[in-house]
Amino acid sequence: MITAMNAELEIVRDFLQERLSLDPARIRPEATLEELDIDSLMLLELFFEFEEKLDVTLSQNLPTPKTIGQLIEIVKGLSRAHERG
Repeated sequence: MITAMNAELEIVRDFLQERLSLDPARIRPEATLEELDIDSLMLLELFFEFEEKLDVTLSQNLPTPKTIGQLIEIVKGLSRAHERG
């Protein structure tokens, strides 16, 4: 069974492997965006990728995550809000 964290982590892994040729094994919840060379523009693109793949809507005032795990938690919060919406 695939958990939500795994599904969202797979989205991140696929995206970063395609865009930055990163080894998917490096993309773990505890990995920092800085160590993966994810800048603010790439982060924005990742949020748009989640919007498209998970049918969530981004707000203008999202917190800036420091790690992949924090990024996934933000997206999970958006997904839960969308489901309740």
